Amino acid sequence: MKLLRYGQPGQEKPGLLDADGKIRDLSVLIGEISADCLSPQKLRALGGIDPKSLPLVEGSPRLGVPYVGMGKFIAVGLNFSDHAKETNQQVPSEPMLFLKANSCLNGPYDNIILPRGSRKADWEVELGVVIGSRAEYVSEQDALRHVAGYCLVIDVSEREFQIERGGTVDKGKGCDTFGPVGPWLVTADEVGDPQALDMWLDINGKRMQSGSTRTMIFTVAKLISYISTFMGLNPGDLITTGTPPGVGFARKPPIFLQSGDQIHSGVSKLGEQRQRVVAWPG
Repeated sequence: MKLLRYGQPGQEKPGLLDADGKIRDLSVLIGEISADCLSPQKLRALGGIDPKSLPLVEGSPRLGVPYVGMGKFIAVGLNFSDHAKETNQQVPSEPMLFLKANSCLNGPYDNIILPRGSRKADWEVELGVVIGSRAEYVSEQDALRHVAGYCLVIDVSEREFQIERGGTVDKGKGCDTFGPVGPWLVTADEVGDPQALDMWLDINGKRMQSGSTRTMIFTVAKLISYISTFMGLNPGDLITTGTPPGVGFARKPPIFLQSGDQIHSGVSKLGEQRQRVVAWPG
């Protein structure tokens, strides 16, 4: 099942994508796709609905972040072996965690706005994992039982803010619009093995990133188990799990996002995103 939210910012309605790739209106049954809807029981109930029994949404409306009520936006750094190699960094012995500000959330086709003074904005296509049930000190064996679904995430990163301005990396990761999510939340049963997904990202039609979740250093199950020993994971929490090689700052010479650039990305089974990069309007 592919859950989504459609409509103008602040006015989104719940929907799902049918087998023909058409949007069906879920608002006749639920008021919103919230964290409360992500429990196994409620997802099973939604999965039992015949999409053709729901009203068809005409046209091609804007899509927002596919659910609301995200408590934590947790990110994992340097989690692909081939990405570690391209950046000449040692493979970490434990997952490297940081938080992206929830205020950076952005629709999958909305503009990415470069913050004032940005000179080194970069791209990272990632697999997002959406938690569906409380996870606290869970074993690696049981970890995937707590997953509601998966989604495509772009971890936009301002490298000067992240690396050169001191302190933690968070200041380069949580700028407004730096967290596009979607187009859908795809339930775990439809995705299957999260360690068998291809990933890619293009800038202005040129392939920049190409990889697979097969090269993740720490698997999704390992990450959930590990993170749950430091903080309880609640329904709606989002874990974005790292990026394959091809980021801008690792290139020789480095390449960074400029106003007018077009980003096109995808993860198998999870859909595609497209964004236009624009300058800060101030």
